[in-house]
Amino acid sequence: MTINASNTVGEVAQQLPSSIRVFHGLGIDYCCGGNKSIAQACRNAGISLEILIGRLGELNEAAPDPDFAPWREAPLEELTRHIVDTHHAYVRREIPCLNALLEKVDSRHGPIHPDLTRMKLAFGFVAEDMLDHMSKEEQILFPYINGLERAGNEGALSPPSCFGSVSRPVDCMMRDHEKAGKQMQQIRDLSGNYTLPEGACLSYRALYAGLREFEQDLHRHVYLENSILFPRAIALEARGCAPV
Repeated sequence: MTINASNTVGEVAQQLPSSIRVFHGLGIDYCCGGNKSIAQACRNAGISLEILIGRLGELNEAAPDPDFAPWREAPLEELTRHIVDTHHAYVRREIPCLNALLEKVDSRHGPIHPDLTRMKLAFGFVAEDMLDHMSKEEQILFPYINGLERAGNEGALSPPSCFGSVSRPVDCMMRDHEKAGKQMQQIRDLSGNYTLPEGACLSYRALYAGLREFEQDLHRHVYLENSILFPRAIALEARGCAPV
């Protein structure tokens, strides 16, 4: 693949799977922010365009990404279970911890660093939206996708649904993903790319490390859904008799 400044991050991630490791290491959103050009992503991350293109040019196009490659062929029921047990569980575990750290650090350092208050509010929106989003997936969308797979294996018709084609809730979930990605980007911007102020206390350090990890997990989580689970589910439904 020939990469230039006008290629989008999402195009590169799809056609060159090994690029995900580079994007991940540089803090570039390759899922929710996949519609950004390489040039725009570099500006947002404060990275030289020439350096990024050079690193991408060194990658092997045929090299599978170790984190995602197995899920391109695994049963969808295994993939949905992995998403719930790994990523949904992580989000539910980390939200209370990060909310508590944001409250503590903001109460102590907010008068000097007022962006902490805006970060606390932004993360509150992320937390509320993600918890609602994950419940919809676990209670409605994932069971339907698993039913589609079982029907396909048994040569049966696609299961009935309250939403018609699976593409409808998928579109809704992808919009949620984009919103969460923008909210985490706002937090990254407010924190100066998680740059600690001089003399930051241990709680401050734990907060920024936790927020960075939360954002990175969101990228992996959303990529599994947007780029692997959802396209496979839509294709599987299309091969059967999709509901109207």
